[in-house]
Amino acid sequence: MKPIRLMSGFLTVGFWTLASRVLGFVREVMLLSLIGPGPLMDAFVAAFRLPNMFRRFFAEGAFNAAFVPMFSGKVEAGEDAATFGRDALNGLALVTLLLTALAMIFMPALVWATAGGFGPERFDLTVGFGRIVFPYIFFMSLSALFSGVLNATGRFAAAAAAPVLLNVFVIAAMGTAWAIGAEIITWLIWVIPLAGVAQLALTWGAAARAGFALKPALPRWTPDMSLMVRTAIPAALATGVMQINLVVGQLVASQYDSAVSWLFAADRLYQLPLGVVGIAVGIVLLPDLARRLKADDLTGARTAYSRAGEFAMALTVPSAVALMVIPLPLVSVLFGRGETGTDDVAAIATAVAIYGLGLPAFVLQKVVQPQYFARGDTTSPFRFALVAMVINAAVAVGLSPIAGWIAPALATTIAGWAMLGLLYWGLRDMGGTVKVDDRYRARLPRIFAASCAMGVALWIAAILLKPALGTDYVRYGAVLALIGLGAGAYLGAAHLLGALKLSEIKGAVRRR
Repeated sequence: MKPIRLMSGFLTVGFWTLASRVLGFVREVMLLSLIGPGPLMDAFVAAFRLPNMFRRFFAEGAFNAAFVPMFSGKVEAGEDAATFGRDALNGLALVTLLLTALAMIFMPALVWATAGGFGPERFDLTVGFGRIVFPYIFFMSLSALFSGVLNATGRFAAAAAAPVLLNVFVIAAMGTAWAIGAEIITWLIWVIPLAGVAQLALTWGAAARAGFALKPALPRWTPDMSLMVRTAIPAALATGVMQINLVVGQLVASQYDSAVSWLFAADRLYQLPLGVVGIAVGIVLLPDLARRLKADDLTGARTAYSRAGEFAMALTVPSAVALMVIPLPLVSVLFGRGETGTDDVAAIATAVAIYGLGLPAFVLQKVVQPQYFARGDTTSPFRFALVAMVINAAVAVGLSPIAGWIAPALATTIAGWAMLGLLYWGLRDMGGTVKVDDRYRARLPRIFAASCAMGVALWIAAILLKPALGTDYVRYGAVLALIGLGAGAYLGAAHLLGALKLSEIKGAVRRR
């Protein structure tokens, strides 16, 4: 994949991820406005996190880390990729079916393990909600497999568009329930597995049109499946460690009223740049690196890695600065209405600023990890994740008596930087392909300088616009003006400093 085509892949996945995250904001705005922080929302967040946690564990984490490089290598070598894909599909379906059945039976134990601080009301609500939403993992895991097939063949659009359907279904369900006076939480809970069916249908059909019409059959144990499982186990353990970090944070937050809801809302905001940039880069870079290494194209692998890091930092660093400089106006406009009061807004904004400090680390992890996975090394990231888990738990639990409910956010950010440092430390023995090129090294400090200039402009503008940002209805235009000014300041400074070339972006957009 040439650099311009690699960039177009980033933009394709980034565009659809942005659409999903924007609709996700609409979803969270409706959720916070119509339900608001409290027992119902805490229970929903804890319940919905269960299938998402296991989905990342089985599908997006361990499975993709093992499946995508192997499938990409078979496509590059002209081997029988379709048979391997079919065997992987049937094996994944069996595992997730068994997992779903066990989770439905032992849901109270799962809720106790992940939200043990809930009182009887929130606990019982979470158990009931969890049994309804958990089957979502089956549909989403299979959808992730078909997304891996599409990404490995350079077809990114359908796989990236699939998550949009969840938000469309959820927004439609909550809007309909509100319009007809029905119980909103009931409609919200039941629509989630239906959205999973729609996402699976979209990616399955797209894979079939791409020439991989994989069909269900009895699982088979083959040498390729054995190799994939051996590769996936360390990745599964590493992903499991990351999910333990989330559980520890939720356990600490569950001790404080509404804290689970506050951290959830803040997470949604910082996940926007993380999803648009970090996930897009990881999705496109992993199969590209795997194909290049299979073809012994080491120069191309280094160039792809450098362009991925450059693209990620050019968008992530200014986003992180914005989240740290103007969190309160952003949170106030996005979430400050209905059942979400001023105290809720202030709490969410505090968490957003802390997550913003860790955003570059979270995104760069998505850039660096494919270097390991493309080489079949899933053990090193697991060892590093164990260290980061210990740091996360120590900070979250140790700081909670001092920092209170905000301790999990601090722990997430500190552990994120520790994990990134360990990943970079582990690259030292991989050779020249994991070293960035001169262009990246020259542009990175300029990106930081342009982002700092933008931060100063945002800080001054926020002071000048403070009266408008505190006025109903006017605040929407004011925050849009603030965002537009920040974007203009960054692009102007980046162009003057040589951090970005607009011609490169235009070329990638035309290619996409």
